[in-house]
Amino acid sequence: MEGEAERQRAGAVRRMANESKIADEKRAVSCETSSHIPVKALYTLADLKGSDYESEVGYPGEYPFTRGVQATMYRGRLWTMRQYAGMGDAEESNKRYKYLLANGTTGLSVAFDLPTQIGMDSDHALASGEVGKVGVAIDSLEDVQRLFDGIDLTKISTSMTINATGSILLALYVAVARRQGADIRQLSGTVQNDVLKEYIARGTYIYPPQQALRVITDMFAWANEQVPEWNTISISGYHMREAGSTAVQEVAFTLGNGMTYVEAAIKAGLDVDKFAPRLSFFFNAHNNFLEEVAKFRAARRMWARIMREHFKAKNPRSWMLRFHTQTAGSTLTAQQPENNIVRTAIQALAAVLGGTQSLHTNSYDEALALPTEQAARIALRTQQVIAYESGAPQTADPLAGSYYIETLTNEIEKRAAEYLGKIEVLGGMLKAIERGFVQQEIQNAAYEYQQAVDREDAIVVGVNRFAVEEEKTIPTQRIDPALEPKQIERLRALRARRNAGPWKDALIQVEAAARSGANVMPRILAAVEAYATVGEISDAMRRVFGEYREAVVI
Repeated sequence: MEGEAERQRAGAVRRMANESKIADEKRAVSCETSSHIPVKALYTLADLKGSDYESEVGYPGEYPFTRGVQATMYRGRLWTMRQYAGMGDAEESNKRYKYLLANGTTGLSVAFDLPTQIGMDSDHALASGEVGKVGVAIDSLEDVQRLFDGIDLTKISTSMTINATGSILLALYVAVARRQGADIRQLSGTVQNDVLKEYIARGTYIYPPQQALRVITDMFAWANEQVPEWNTISISGYHMREAGSTAVQEVAFTLGNGMTYVEAAIKAGLDVDKFAPRLSFFFNAHNNFLEEVAKFRAARRMWARIMREHFKAKNPRSWMLRFHTQTAGSTLTAQQPENNIVRTAIQALAAVLGGTQSLHTNSYDEALALPTEQAARIALRTQQVIAYESGAPQTADPLAGSYYIETLTNEIEKRAAEYLGKIEVLGGMLKAIERGFVQQEIQNAAYEYQQAVDREDAIVVGVNRFAVEEEKTIPTQRIDPALEPKQIERLRALRARRNAGPWKDALIQVEAAARSGANVMPRILAAVEAYATVGEISDAMRRVFGEYREAVVI
């Protein structure tokens, strides 16, 4: 009887496999992931033939960390719930931070306006109309003091989304902590500081790549001694995904950038096992739910192998890919914006099932404006429902062992590795960026997706299908236009009353360090404490490093 039952089960599996093959042939166009990985109607153990569970999947907290970087994952500690926020001036942003903290957020995430991101003070001619619009305006130490007024920086983890001026903003944060009487060695948080992705996908760069890498490695060395709990870089695939990359490209190009930073630090004489444990990553959580879960698992495994086998790191913490996740802003729609709440929930759950260490959930109104308090609260509550009601955090990597998830994890790793092989042939990520290879690949992927939307091969609910004739108006956040002149007035008042001697000398020292090759970080810290502004410090380094001019990709 047992043999007969086994034969019947085998026959059923064959019939289903045959039906699945027929279905695949009929639906070949639509049955693929966002990375164009074909999806079969059924996955079985046969799809994992040749895989070794122990070495490829293993256990949470153990190499190659496919299942997570901590043995107990969220049973030991939930992910940090961050809500990215910053608007207008420091006072307005401070109010939002206190509101979010009161509603249960467990980490701060600071958004800066465009002038701050590209090293221009608020009264610069090119800053006109942009001050405080997409984040908080920061010109000086006084602004950062107002930004964190009433917030104990040793009791909260802070992430700062800043890149070209990341060294200056970290120095400002440290200076404020000193004024609070804090032991700066206890400070925890992250400065994004990933300038390579700016050349690829975002554009808020200042200096040429080699000089920008030099500032980053200076920060690695300085922070290792002064703020050892601080993550000195968050190597970011998020913005490449927002620009249109596929999940596979996001993994490949992010890890490629990571390898470039590691190589630059080693070349600068740093010990890989001293700085690598403080490297962190930043990924996008997109709509294709299971592909996103597999993407996080593949990235973690690939980085572990890269660090142990390629860079010969010995410390297991150097092998760990720790990452923050943000849900996909590019998937939010102005049409039927309430649908964005559902999208964000699905994306956030994918991040949790994929093992993120930190998470930001987008607000449903962000396709229209900066989020209102109500929308920000709903976004935070989304994380809290997943954390406390869904049951998802109760066991580590709950989707492990799924034939489909494991197959997809393997396929993403394989395709991402092929991209890294192409990049190596081109001479590395810097050469690939300079030649426009990475940018072109992302542009092609974005174009292909838009064509699929236009043909309705890719469905966007409420946009190209299930639209409504009349859209309901929802309240949106508005930045007070009076904030810009107020910020400029403060800046000019600061310049008028600061002590000119220490300020001038500090800027001279920043420029001299940039020119001589000395570590710029101690000089930048001295400059911000002398009330030099973000723009002035950036200009001191501009005079030595010059500015990057983008190569046009055709």
